[in-house]
Amino acid sequence: MSNDRYSMSFTTGSLFHSESVKLATLYVDLGNWNSVRDKVIEENLLQARTLNTLKRVCREVISRLKTLSSGEIEFLVACNHQEEAYLLWLAACRRYSFIADFAVEVLRERYVTLKIDLTYEDFDSFFNRKSEWHLELDAITSATRSKLRQILFKMLREADLLTANNMINAAMLSPRLLALIQQSSGRDVLYFPVFESDLKGIKQ
Repeated sequence: MSNDRYSMSFTTGSLFHSESVKLATLYVDLGNWNSVRDKVIEENLLQARTLNTLKRVCREVISRLKTLSSGEIEFLVACNHQEEAYLLWLAACRRYSFIADFAVEVLRERYVTLKIDLTYEDFDSFFNRKSEWHLELDAITSATRSKLRQILFKMLREADLLTANNMINAAMLSPRLLALIQQSSGRDVLYFPVFESDLKGIKQ
């Protein structure tokens, strides 16, 4: 059994694209995540229907954005829509090791072996395999498991890494984005469906 328990709290929502860019922009202005949270809650900047929902979404978005470096945050508020999505997928992988492992062991592995479809069965097989080492997965109900699978596939589609009919899209990482990611960890680019030969100068 692994000593590192999986956190599976990503059922709060999917990629949170617009919310993340909005909070990242605030962070660049305010320079403090607590100040960002206070402003978001005081002014309901995410236009949530209830205070509880607002607090939950704000907490989730900030927890992911905190995984990004200052350079990545600055790039997030200045880059194009697709690069934003790639950075938010990266943040989700850094925040949740379950998603990171799925990205490397299933998404990218299928892509580099030229199996370009991704199915719910692939998720279920991965989940079952991990549950042998992560006993916390055994406590998850079938309904929650289905929700986790649904959200993960939605994240992939929102990041444009998966088509509507579940075909894997190659990640087209710009040189600047690739360089930024490699500054933190060269291995993090493996969260994307890319061939290693395309990643010049990757750090091992």
